[in-house]
Amino acid sequence: MRHYGDVGVVAPEGRSLGGFRLCAESEARRPVSVRRMRPLGLGPGAARALLDVLDGFFGPGGPPPENDEQSYEELVAKLRKYWARADARCEDLRREPGTAEAFARPLHEQPAHLPESPAAGPGAAR
Repeated sequence: MRHYGDVGVVAPEGRSLGGFRLCAESEARRPVSVRRMRPLGLGPGAARALLDVLDGFFGPGGPPPENDEQSYEELVAKLRKYWARADARCEDLRREPGTAEAFARPLHEQPAHLPESPAAGPGAAR
């Protein structure tokens, strides 16, 4: 929690008598969300910004009132940028195994082309 407090992901409400950081349950869940965002390439700053956008929709205050159309549209625009970024990263992640396998496949074929020697045999000491 200290790290997430230092980077601004959580805002502890205070400290216990023992010095432990105290925060609301919703704040305590934020680091879990940040860890789930890592594969999408979101660092702490971007993750915090996305959580702030999500809080704008689903947080304690809920979305901006209907008469504040500009604030609502700004939230939607920010969220759409994160959707696009997440979708693009997911597509990259789907391609990664194929790229890795295309690299690894020839490595498996190489031993068939190597000359056999006692030091290179299956029982050789390493």
